[in-house]
Amino acid sequence: MHNLQEKIQNILQESTDSTPELVSKFFKTGAGEYAEFDKFLGIKTPALRKIAKKYQDLPLPAIEYFLHSKFNEERLFALIVLVMQYKKADADTRENIFQFYLKNIRCINNWNLVDNSAHHIVGAHLWDRDRAILLKLASSKNLWERRISIVATWHFIKQQDFEYTTHISKLLLDDGEDLMHKACGWVLREVGKQNQKSLIDFLDLYVNLMPRTMLRYAIEKFSDPLRKQYLLCK
Repeated sequence: MHNLQEKIQNILQESTDSTPELVSKFFKTGAGEYAEFDKFLGIKTPALRKIAKKYQDLPLPAIEYFLHSKFNEERLFALIVLVMQYKKADADTRENIFQFYLKNIRCINNWNLVDNSAHHIVGAHLWDRDRAILLKLASSKNLWERRISIVATWHFIKQQDFEYTTHISKLLLDDGEDLMHKACGWVLREVGKQNQKSLIDFLDLYVNLMPRTMLRYAIEKFSDPLRKQYLLCK
């Protein structure tokens, strides 16, 4: 196992197609900011996906090893592999992967890690199950757990189910993090792309309470007159 992990690490390090500085510019890495302690190798996501496809049968202990890496790209590599495994797994294996994800949730600690995995694993797994854990995550003090709670509902949206998206967005209206305003906004935008009336119904109830960033993201696909109508409410 150690030799395999070392081999993959060498492949990742040899696959850099950018620089740590260029990759990290998409994240707030300054003192006190959300990615202050994150480290980057300088690998873009398409290259990571290519490597992950080759090692998509990686055993869970090896995935866990990379998930605990200090490098963002190694953690993302692990999550891409995990998503690939979940999609082709049987019911028992999917349950194991879901529990593994929750066990290691503290390692899913940047927006790119959440956004590339939460709806594929958490959302997909809870589609026909009790979703109460999403409400627990939505009330967490941990930013990334709250983001997982809303991004996971993207899977439900694709199935024309908007209840948890709007409910969790309501719970997060007072969230102090701009990253959460953006996440709720773009997930609500996905609701609008599927069913504009459902989004309008939410906006008509909560537009005056929504952070401006959340609102702007949510109405991005509206016609100019309709978008201006809602912006005037702020």
